[in-house]
Amino acid sequence: MMKKLLLIMIVMAGIALSAAAETSFTTIPPRTVIAGNKFNITFRLKDGEGSGLKAPEIKGCTLLYGPSSSSMRNYQWVNGQSSSSTTVDYSFTYRADTPGTYTIGEASIVCNGRTYTTSPVKFTVLPPDKAAQSGQGARVDDISTQSSDKAVSANDVFVRIILNRSQAYEQEAILCTIKLYTKYSISSFMPTSQPAFDGFLIEELNLQPQLNEVEHYNGQNYMTAVLKQCIIFPQKSGKLTINSGKYDVTVVQHERFTGFWGGTRPVERDIKVSSNSASINITPLPQPQPEGFTGAVGNFTIDSRLNTSSFRTNEAATLTYTIKGTGNIKSIKEPEIDFPSEFEQYAPQVDVNSQVSGNNVTGSMTIEYTFVPQNVGNFSIGADKFVYFNPESKKYVTLTTPSYDIKVAKGADAPASTAGVNKQNIAAKNTDILHIKTGNLHLEKTHTYYYSSWWYWPCYIALALLLAAIILIYSKQVKLNADIQGRRLANANKVARKRLKVANRYLTAHDNDKFYEEMLRAIWGYLSDKLGIPASRLTRDNIAAQLSEYGAPQQLADSLINIIDECEMARYSPAKSDEQLESLYKDASKAMNEMESIKRAKQR
Repeated sequence: MMKKLLLIMIVMAGIALSAAAETSFTTIPPRTVIAGNKFNITFRLKDGEGSGLKAPEIKGCTLLYGPSSSSMRNYQWVNGQSSSSTTVDYSFTYRADTPGTYTIGEASIVCNGRTYTTSPVKFTVLPPDKAAQSGQGARVDDISTQSSDKAVSANDVFVRIILNRSQAYEQEAILCTIKLYTKYSISSFMPTSQPAFDGFLIEELNLQPQLNEVEHYNGQNYMTAVLKQCIIFPQKSGKLTINSGKYDVTVVQHERFTGFWGGTRPVERDIKVSSNSASINITPLPQPQPEGFTGAVGNFTIDSRLNTSSFRTNEAATLTYTIKGTGNIKSIKEPEIDFPSEFEQYAPQVDVNSQVSGNNVTGSMTIEYTFVPQNVGNFSIGADKFVYFNPESKKYVTLTTPSYDIKVAKGADAPASTAGVNKQNIAAKNTDILHIKTGNLHLEKTHTYYYSSWWYWPCYIALALLLAAIILIYSKQVKLNADIQGRRLANANKVARKRLKVANRYLTAHDNDKFYEEMLRAIWGYLSDKLGIPASRLTRDNIAAQLSEYGAPQQLADSLINIIDECEMARYSPAKSDEQLESLYKDASKAMNEMESIKRAKQR
């Protein structure tokens, strides 16, 4: 009885938490669409049951079919608390008719007596590739034009160095983007010679390159990835050039094969790619430069503050300056403050905080000046000027800070007139005179021989062992780095799992063609890496023999061949149900798990 009561309470708690979840209705737009192609738009309802869905009309696009719906429920039990959530996706398939930028208007749905609407979202339709010309390579959206018997041209894969301006002032921020353009999938990309930024200071962005955007360039559509992006600051005037970079690239083409079903399989091809060089004209800063200018270029503000209002001899105080703004914040020289001669002064402490924001660097510089009054009296810390050049207005700007009138009282530790004489722990002034220690000195000449100390030989032996260990580890790492096939074998499962995840996303988006394509890439690539055989030499007929040598049972070999046949056949047959696609996906995942089990058994 108690067990039943407990179960009822758990179920009721889960229902209550689910009911309390916030309902939302959002639009999942396409990234980029090429005119003439089909694409999906998904409206997602979270934590609710909807009815009366109304989808907007989209200018420049034709609705082909929809909606198709799919739902998913998640359950969680965390720290004794249960929760659940539901997601319902309504997908519509369109054809992009006309290039341009379009808005997906509001969609609406009724849930629990309330109407929910989506926010408008924009997306871009790119024009198709220009009509085929002599020597033109593959199309990014058509595998049939990516055959391995076609040479990869310079128009198919290339790298561009892109600057956001053609002219700038010295120390003015310039956005530099290094971008890969390709009509083929890329399986490996290795820089052999990076572009040289001679004459520039560099502030790099932290990026993870991904081929996830399509761009229309010179009449053609390309998959693109930003390889590197940085803000560069020219250090001199004249024409400065960023030299080209060189890269080793492995592209994936498709080779047709004959057989019962026929079809295509991926083939890797190694090519060498060079980027362009990029030049920019740098204008010198206007002359004459005003007094107080130390090289700051951008747009800045400055303020200052004292850390106390009560000053005493022999007691330290701090004057803090804060410079904020956009520009070459890291190159700014701290202001020189003219303190009264009666003050002892520490070297300033400088802290710079900056980040890349848009096409520039934004941040702040904090300078702390610590000083110690030595004499009683009234003093003034004079106002200071901060001068910078604004490249937008093409003018120098002078900012001033307020002066501070302070009254110094007598400290408790020393006479007012000699407060600084015996203070040994403050920083020395910019002078050649140092503090002199007074009193009787007792000098004794001693000699220390380290090799006769008790700790010398144990430390020597420990350092020798450490050096030997470092050499051993380094040599093993060198061997590992040289073992390319070993790395491919070790990473085979990881790479294949990533491709399966991509295939699953296409499955969720109901893009069956790309689902089958990615499934084939995952299987062929996985078998190529595991068996140590180039994909170009793998065929449906020799897979069984190669798997048998690897130690795979006949049932596993048959399963992998069936998956390949299913994917190849499905591309030329009527569409299958979501359940059938899901089953195929699970079969592929299961087959890879069995292959990994064989690997672990060999290692034992």
